[in-house]
Amino acid sequence: MPRGRRLIFPDVALHLVQRGVNRQPCFFTEAHYEHYLQLLAVTAPQYGCSIHAYCLMTNHVHLLLTPHQHSACARVMKQVNQCYVQRLNKSAGRSGTLWEGRFHTSLVASDHYALACYRYIELNPVRAGIAAHPQDYRWSSYRSNADGRFDPILSEHSSYVALSGAAETRRCAYRSLFEMGLQDSTLEDIRKATRGGYPMGAQRRPRGRPPRPAKMAKMGYVPI
Repeated sequence: MPRGRRLIFPDVALHLVQRGVNRQPCFFTEAHYEHYLQLLAVTAPQYGCSIHAYCLMTNHVHLLLTPHQHSACARVMKQVNQCYVQRLNKSAGRSGTLWEGRFHTSLVASDHYALACYRYIELNPVRAGIAAHPQDYRWSSYRSNADGRFDPILSEHSSYVALSGAAETRRCAYRSLFEMGLQDSTLEDIRKATRGGYPMGAQRRPRGRPPRPAKMAKMGYVPI
């Protein structure tokens, strides 16, 4: 079955997930995490992407980003992934691929889902049980978005900016979002949309032909 085309529009944010082959580890030392982030910091602006949030887990990467050209996202990921694997293979004496051939994306077209994605991404280490609080995890954007720590990778999404006109008040409002957490329904919506490649919050049409009127009547549906 041919792969569906990714839904990507310039200046509309995306949630992106890139996994290791067979969910195998992609990062083995602190130097590997640092190198990946350095590549992202250089490559994203070079090809026209703004990064708003990220989290590097042992065997996968989460990004909230906005491509400013249709091909920007694919070009960034190709360049970062290739450069990262080449250096890793050389230093570790290994060969072959490291990443799944296809990363997954979902459009994030509303402020509600953009802020949900910020939290979804930066809470990954907490859900995985490797950090008690997102502030305790080094390889995510939380310390910058919540505490103001300088990070050359990041640009603020409009939903984040809208939290407050003052930087410190904005960060305080952002931290308070994490006290509320995310509803299970929102978590599941983000996961399904990203795996399926459709916009978050969109109602998917069921597969196949619509049922005939007689069958709908038997199922209890009444036409209006």
